[in-house]
Amino acid sequence: MGTATRQVQSRLSGETNFTVPPDEVVFGQSEAMRIVRQKLEKVAGANIPVLLQGESGTGKEIIAKLIHRRSPWETGPFVKVNCPAIPGTLVESELFGYEKGAFTGANGTKPGRVEMAQNGTLFLDEIAELEMGLQAKLLQLLQDGQFCPIGAQEDKRIDVRVVCATNRNLEEEIDQGSFRQDLYYRINVVNIQLPSLRERTTDIPYIADFLRQAYSEKFNRPTQALSARRLDMMQRYHWPGNIRELENMMKRFVILGSEDAIAIDLSSGNANSSSFLPDVPVNGSISLKKVTRQATREFEKKIILKTLQTHNWNRKRAASALNISYRALLYKLKEAGVPGRKVSEPRN
Repeated sequence: MGTATRQVQSRLSGETNFTVPPDEVVFGQSEAMRIVRQKLEKVAGANIPVLLQGESGTGKEIIAKLIHRRSPWETGPFVKVNCPAIPGTLVESELFGYEKGAFTGANGTKPGRVEMAQNGTLFLDEIAELEMGLQAKLLQLLQDGQFCPIGAQEDKRIDVRVVCATNRNLEEEIDQGSFRQDLYYRINVVNIQLPSLRERTTDIPYIADFLRQAYSEKFNRPTQALSARRLDMMQRYHWPGNIRELENMMKRFVILGSEDAIAIDLSSGNANSSSFLPDVPVNGSISLKKVTRQATREFEKKIILKTLQTHNWNRKRAASALNISYRALLYKLKEAGVPGRKVSEPRN
């Protein structure tokens, strides 16, 4: 599986420079991904906008890449714009480019990523992060096939396929006034909803084994296939980080060379409530109060982490959703041992 495993040199969950894994790994055998595959095959050949929605780490970029590869524009460029990764002051120039003298430091003409995607696919990842002014310019691009670089006197015409992705509910963003309704209808001609990993547990053994072989080859560390017991634990785990979390787990397994390296994560974060039950000795005793307290803490931690994930790790929003104070949430995170880097400060 040398050629296939080398395809993971980017990420199965999606990064800028990557090769798409085989279909049997991307789609697996689950009903949820069968629906995704059917939609993809129908829409790939039509030059209409596609909106990919799903939790972080579900592989939206992989699907965008497949749409490009199976379209009439496959010989053209696939240009990704990671919207939240570009500082707000630079987004417009990165997207639409600029003319010489457009602003201080503009010593020459620079094409934007929209122009770089000519005759290909423009992939806008996390489009909900775009500010309203840029949403208006993007709407013009979708309506008229035209855009205006910063400092230019005339619009430029472009032929490009647009695919957008988000982990947010855009209808809620519209209600909150942070996303344009007219743009939503333009990008949402065809909507493909990617399931979370916990919604396609039958695919986990195939994805895990693909990643195991790929990283064994990449790191030159031969490994044995995972045991049936460990795979069973993986299928019962909740996977808040989806495929990206599974990928990191398999990296750790390959590098450390032991299933014990991932067993703790699987057992401590298992979504199945039965995982909280301890082994009860036949002729021994057990403290009901202690076990109940431990199970409550574990369950509370899961609820908090899930709420944080739902609110994009914004702690103030999560505290409000949980009906507890911000200070109480910080205390509970510290008590649960959640690293500070895992949660972000709320925006002003």
